[in-house]
Amino acid sequence: MAHVLVVGGGVAGLATALLAARRGHTAELFERDTRAPGTALDRDFFGWRRPAVPQATQPHALLGAARNVLRDDLPDVHAEMLRLGARERHELDWFDVRPPARPGDEDLVMLQARRIVLESALATALRGEPGVVTRYGEPVTGLTTAPGVRVTGVTTPSGAHQGDLVVDAGGRRGGVERWLTAAGCRPPVVERHRTGLAYFCRWYRLPAGLTEGPRRPWTVTGGAFAGCAVFPADNRVFAVTLFVHTEDTTRSALRHPAVFEAAARTFPPGAAWLALDAEPLSDVMATASLDNRWSSLVDERGPVVTGLVPVGDAIAHTNPTLGQGTSLALWAARRVARTAGNDPGSARFAAEYHDWAVRTLKPWFDYQVVADGAIGERFATRAGRAGTAREVAALFECALEDPEVMRARARVRHLADPPARAYADPQVRARVARWLAARPDYEPNAVGPEREEWEKLTAG
Repeated sequence: MAHVLVVGGGVAGLATALLAARRGHTAELFERDTRAPGTALDRDFFGWRRPAVPQATQPHALLGAARNVLRDDLPDVHAEMLRLGARERHELDWFDVRPPARPGDEDLVMLQARRIVLESALATALRGEPGVVTRYGEPVTGLTTAPGVRVTGVTTPSGAHQGDLVVDAGGRRGGVERWLTAAGCRPPVVERHRTGLAYFCRWYRLPAGLTEGPRRPWTVTGGAFAGCAVFPADNRVFAVTLFVHTEDTTRSALRHPAVFEAAARTFPPGAAWLALDAEPLSDVMATASLDNRWSSLVDERGPVVTGLVPVGDAIAHTNPTLGQGTSLALWAARRVARTAGNDPGSARFAAEYHDWAVRTLKPWFDYQVVADGAIGERFATRAGRAGTAREVAALFECALEDPEVMRARARVRHLADPPARAYADPQVRARVARWLAARPDYEPNAVGPEREEWEKLTAG
């Protein structure tokens, strides 16, 4: 069994420490923040200033892939989330009558909750785990190394801490790359793709007596130059999000609550949810300058370091449009926990973890890059879609009417099947082709306001 040192106490760090302990390892978790997530959800979510975790108050999507890790490996965490108010929604419940079940349908379930609900449930489980020591308010300041370069531990203001494996769960803004350079390592291999998208989010609570929002329309709509998404969460709370190109001249106006709501109401999901007289819980929160970033500790010569592996945003930071981040983080945490006893300081361990990440995480990172590129280009040029892009858009719209196409779409959405497999199915392709043939004048992204209307309401 190994002693695992975890740098960072976010979702990836909490999950890694907990899963490692459940596999018989011991773990120490180091977090710069002085406090752990608690069960006073609204207080922690809206009142806890977390500059190192700017995404903490943004909407999170817990896809089927994330839920499956919790269900199968951390059932107590899953149960605690439900106790705290998280809700589950099966993708095929979109239809008035759910289609006959098939094997794998049980994986197509969204766990609807704010990030703080997952963090609270993980922290509660961690406090009861005898093999874990949590060190809040003790930031990691560097690494201890042996010739090679092999990481043997971490340094903090209290001194050096030795371990068999160090896990970087410090996110994309962590200091590990800088510490590796100081130790004489070759630089990590970083792949970065700018998205060109800016997000504006506001949180609301449904009125008393209303436990659920509308089942229709679909909660995500993308137009030619802007999009709107609604994120149902826990305890009658939901978020409305608008997204535009970072160079859109109307962008700054969306920070104003009245303008934000007027703009959101021009999209079907925003209009449907805001018509419920929900109580605003926050100001409009903006975030931009997001990118998709893949960071590898293996180059053409092999591992640049041993005894250290990244999880979560430290290896794959993905833009939130597809909601993949938590799922990829939990997959990586589980992989570390399952293999940490296999000579974790060796070059073989580092290479095998890298190979696993390239096979398992990288395809979904690449899918995110392609999707964001298409959205960013559309928003920047305000151009329509033709050819293959039109067929892809039609697939998503056809799914809202056809359960078989919806199942294929849901399997991709929940990371159960890659797009190349799910969408290449002959039956799915034939159904989408028939749907398009019946609509020769179909224009993608026709939902939402015209540009002239958008500029008038944002000017006001």
